[in-house]
Amino acid sequence: MLKFVKNHMESITGIEIYPMISLLIFFTFFVMLFWWVITAKKEYIKSVSNIPLDNQNDTTL
Repeated sequence: MLKFVKNHMESITGIEIYPMISLLIFFTFFVMLFWWVITAKKEYIKSVSNIPLDNQNDTTL
């Protein structure tokens, strides 16, 4: 099965750019996510982390 896919992919011209593009998108996303985590305000992180514990919006059936 893998040989069939490999041979089929080798026949497509210009396909070698797609792995590089996907790596660039992956790397950029995680760098931006890391930057957001480092620069996030502690008050915002604390308020977001308490959302699951907030009982004001619970409705009992």
